[in-house]
Amino acid sequence: MSSTAILSTAYLPPTDYFRVINTFADWKIEQWENFQKQSFRSRCCIYSANGPLSLHIPIVRSEGFSIPIKEIRVDNSKRWQSQHWRAILSAYKSSPYFEHYQQDLLPFYTREYDHLFEFNKDLISCLLELLNLPANINFTDEFLKEGDTEKDLTISDFREKIHPKRVSPFAGEDEKGRYHQVFAHKFGFFANLSVIDLLFNEGPHSRYFL
Repeated sequence: MSSTAILSTAYLPPTDYFRVINTFADWKIEQWENFQKQSFRSRCCIYSANGPLSLHIPIVRSEGFSIPIKEIRVDNSKRWQSQHWRAILSAYKSSPYFEHYQQDLLPFYTREYDHLFEFNKDLISCLLELLNLPANINFTDEFLKEGDTEKDLTISDFREKIHPKRVSPFAGEDEKGRYHQVFAHKFGFFANLSVIDLLFNEGPHSRYFL
């Protein structure tokens, strides 16, 4: 029986997220779960001059969290896009491939999106293309649990395994995935940062580190 990987939506996902996509021929993004705070669904981690830096997208809280993730709205009154882009620019302007990719990513920090899920979807699609990974994104038709089957497919659930506060499911492979990082001479190598850290440092060779 074949296996389908299930991922949560994610903002500038970490390298583990794309390792799953690179490993599984069939994968889907969950669109029926409820929003979860302090997860990669609305935050990412980049490598700044002062070490790892977390960036998060503010969401509209008045509607609560007990609604499907695809209905969660972004709070654009916080001007988070300009703040995030300044942080990305400061962190990666001296990286080898920043100039090569910045125009692909800049539109996501100038155009406003109403919904978190839609923003993440378009950004993930862009990142897949930059990584030369299949860019066709599929979504779950219903909420699935670990061990469920869908059309004779076994579910491999990464929705909670890839999480800022949990050990990476690929922790044993960190050594193989090491790549150049701009500030490694100050703080050492940090694994599983946002995939833009890999892209800006390794460019077209990025996929080989997944």
